[in-house]
Amino acid sequence: MLTLGPLNAIEGVRHAFFNRDGGVSQGLYASLNCGLGSDDALDNVITNRTRAAMQLDVEPGRLVTLYQVHGTKVLEVVAPWPRDALPRADAMVTTNPGVALGILTADCAPVLFADGAARIVGAAHAGWRGALAGVIGATVEAMIARGADAKRMVAGIGPCIAQRSYEVGPEFPAPFLAADPDNEAFFAPAPRDRHYLFDLRGYVARQLAQLGIKHIFEAPHDTVSDERFFSYRRSCLRGERDYGRALSAIALE
Repeated sequence: MLTLGPLNAIEGVRHAFFNRDGGVSQGLYASLNCGLGSDDALDNVITNRTRAAMQLDVEPGRLVTLYQVHGTKVLEVVAPWPRDALPRADAMVTTNPGVALGILTADCAPVLFADGAARIVGAAHAGWRGALAGVIGATVEAMIARGADAKRMVAGIGPCIAQRSYEVGPEFPAPFLAADPDNEAFFAPAPRDRHYLFDLRGYVARQLAQLGIKHIFEAPHDTVSDERFFSYRRSCLRGERDYGRALSAIALE
């Protein structure tokens, strides 16, 4: 588990970016797999999620996650929903103390938000599709609509795939460049001809800055090369049949 200091400094807010350690799952899922959508044993996933919730000092039933679809839908969480009826969305906000907003990732970027003065927190799942479509902006807008101020907000980008590990094909840059030619800055030549290395973390960070957020902090870890984290890409490269999902979560005390 790791935290980003500036989020820790906000009174009344708890957060964590969990790694693979401290759970009960075995094999591909060892050990803190929190993904209900994985093929891991459900009892193990529930135990892992309970352990994570306890570290956040939140009741296990008040840790909420989503059926993530790489879109831009943002939900306001007033009360937890059942784990067998997860809504399809990729971001959440809440002003309700004691509810932990959880994002599940295995290379995508988890982004946690807080405005301590307005007593509101948010969480977003930002893979390349969702980031390009605008999930970061949609989350910030939802928080502002509920009293947050972008200039006060703190945003933390958790562990995700690093540029050096994110090789993409020749068709990949086109939609980014169509959205903004300056996005060329997030693509570097890959060893293979006409392939590129994409900087997802940098792309998300610039979106946050363009939205007026001045307090942006990034975890430096590469989920592909660092075995302490789950990675979809690493599992694919190894020919593994499935992969675990890491939890990132934030809550108001």
